Amino acid sequence: MKTIVIGGGAAGMMAAIAAARSKDQVLLLEKNEKLGKKIYITGKGRCNCANDCETEEFFSHVVSNPRFLYSSIYGFTKDEFKAFLESRGCALKTERGQRVFPVSDHASDVTKALEGELRRLGVEIRLHTVVAELRILENCVRGVTLENGQIIEGDRVIVATGGLSYPTTGSTGDGYRFAKAAGHTVTDRKPALVPLVTKERWVPELQGLSLKNVRLKLSAGKKKISDEMGEMLFTHQGISGPLVLSASSYYTKIGGNALAELDLKPALTEEQLDARILKDLTEAGKKQFHNALDHLLPKKLIPVVVALSKIDPEKRAIDVTKQERLALVHLLKHMTMTVVGTGGFSEAIITQGGVSVKEIKPDTMESKLIAGLYFAGEVLDVDAVTGGFNLQIAWSTGMAAGRHEA
Repeated sequence: MKTIVIGGGAAGMMAAIAAARSKDQVLLLEKNEKLGKKIYITGKGRCNCANDCETEEFFSHVVSNPRFLYSSIYGFTKDEFKAFLESRGCALKTERGQRVFPVSDHASDVTKALEGELRRLGVEIRLHTVVAELRILENCVRGVTLENGQIIEGDRVIVATGGLSYPTTGSTGDGYRFAKAAGHTVTDRKPALVPLVTKERWVPELQGLSLKNVRLKLSAGKKKISDEMGEMLFTHQGISGPLVLSASSYYTKIGGNALAELDLKPALTEEQLDARILKDLTEAGKKQFHNALDHLLPKKLIPVVVALSKIDPEKRAIDVTKQERLALVHLLKHMTMTVVGTGGFSEAIITQGGVSVKEIKPDTMESKLIAGLYFAGEVLDVDAVTGGFNLQIAWSTGMAAGRHEA
């Protein structure tokens, strides 16, 4: 049996490996000059390749269609994936948040392990190769037609072309076009795991400031979108960082305006924070108010907090009233921003939306409409928060699509 895999990313490479293990003749077609181009930039070049949480917990981190993933995630778990990489020379480590990385901190080691297995199994790899369309006859896939007009016949075709995020890596939506031409429904696609754009003018003043151990709540009216602790970063047009990226995937589902509420001191109650501020102001004595917050806040944040507090910056610290102090406490526990949108696909880590999972068999990733046609990875309407979950989806759905009885 001949299997053609379109796309040499995480899902495509794993699908090709699984198909070759099933004794298929496998042809892997990749439009770029190398395999795994997007893998090289994940995790800031370190490749957060999986998450070491319990398998059942995994699904609570999936934003879109978690139930669809049960068969594939249990069919190829993170433990099996980790064993796969380590047995091929890529040693792994687990960091905060149960994030799994190569010990070397080099994403290239993950790609090398996968490429090595592809070559060991005899998979034919063609780079710089663009697929123009699928060849479908009587509701069965028969192969592909390349951009140069060449026809390649095959018994199975696995579409693992990625989404629309990071288009410079080759994710230009080809898979959605193939799916639509085959009669599949493709849901609305939006940037996900993406920076949020805010309205307030003071936010750009904090560009580059990174905050750790803060709490961010996101809500739209009475509906809570997300509420998590972690790290965030101010940008020229809003907020970013791990905490924000995960929140953005839930925000994208709703869109419109939302309220972001930042707690700068989540470890302290309002009473404890008030006592801390009172102590700092007392010790500062006759210093001006704007010079009395050095022990409480990052230097870059102080002018913004002073302006938002509406306390006279020239006022002596010991003259700050209890009412003003309590208002400052409230500000530090409830610093609000208006979210008006997200960055674009060029800033997004993944795509939300894609080939409707209602038309895909969850255990094999085969199309319910076209025999022999399979989809794997980001091209599907499945996505998760940050932390290695999306790459695990790619590995597991790729394995499910490629694996079959010989």
